[in-house]
Amino acid sequence: MKLKWVKDNESELYEKIYKYMLPGDYIAYKLTGEMNTTKNGLSEGILWDYKEDKVADWLLDYYGINPSLTPTIVQNFTNQGEVDEKGSQESGIPIGTPVIYRAGDQPNNALSLNILKPGEVAATGGTSGVIYAVTDILKSKESSRINNFAHVNYTPKSTNVGKLLCINGAGIMYRWLRNNIGEESYEAMNKRASKVAVGSDGVVVIPFGNGAERMLNSMNIGTHFINLNLNRHSSSQLCRAALEGIAFSFVYGMEILKDDNAKINVIRAGNDNLFRSEIFSNTLATLIGHEIEIYNTTGSVGAARACGLTDGDFEKFGNNITKNDHVMTFMPLKNKEPYEMAYQHWKMELEKFLNR
Repeated sequence: MKLKWVKDNESELYEKIYKYMLPGDYIAYKLTGEMNTTKNGLSEGILWDYKEDKVADWLLDYYGINPSLTPTIVQNFTNQGEVDEKGSQESGIPIGTPVIYRAGDQPNNALSLNILKPGEVAATGGTSGVIYAVTDILKSKESSRINNFAHVNYTPKSTNVGKLLCINGAGIMYRWLRNNIGEESYEAMNKRASKVAVGSDGVVVIPFGNGAERMLNSMNIGTHFINLNLNRHSSSQLCRAALEGIAFSFVYGMEILKDDNAKINVIRAGNDNLFRSEIFSNTLATLIGHEIEIYNTTGSVGAARACGLTDGDFEKFGNNITKNDHVMTFMPLKNKEPYEMAYQHWKMELEKFLNR
């Protein structure tokens, strides 16, 4: 907990604190002059007690942090404050504009993809990868590997929680490969990879080279190229093995989520980054056995649209996204066997590092 670190290491600064704020809270404060927060934001800082539906004061007490430092809690999709003169001057936003919504990047990304019900999953394949699954089951046995957030439509009666699993080594693996094989574009790499059969002719890429991986119990096992034959293999096999290795890491993460009370009925993702690769998307859809819907939207677009949710009509909001933003759907391929064999081979190699 960052506040605990400040208390222990910068005590003079800690004594000056009036209220602690999350980044979104601070932005709202600079716009409106009002200090407040949301239960959604507090949950992202592991400061929300779901069982009691209140701030986890017992956790603050444990760390010796005064509960009075917690700002006033406001509800999302309501008027949380209005832009004042100073906020208007600094931002260009008209005075009196209401602030009605704030959320972390992944809950907000899920909102933009119409991920609002249990069984719906938002996926992101950028530098790191994220799987964000909505569930209404509050129990979790993987608190060290998975974050649990009060989702944007969470209420005490509708306990929609977002289970977030982060994969540090995802798109950065493919970017590193592009930078080091001298290829100019990802499209060209994808074309090379498409000429290689499923399983990459035996080449395996373990893509975890971007720091410790929480889903691997905070181990930092690094990136590994395995079974590379200098007489047989080329950059084409490396491109396919990298895409497959990243997809396999998503599948591995989804197995953890499923084992932690998360259902997966459908996956939705934005039309960017790794999901532009048919190899990556087909591999993922086939192994998890669920379709992946691709939408032409972003988190920033979703946040802007959230202003229309003051009426609380999430169904209408979601239907508009489905109607207007859907680009395509990747369906599980019928010939699943080669993908399963390749995944089990990859998983076996991964477990060698995990069990060292």
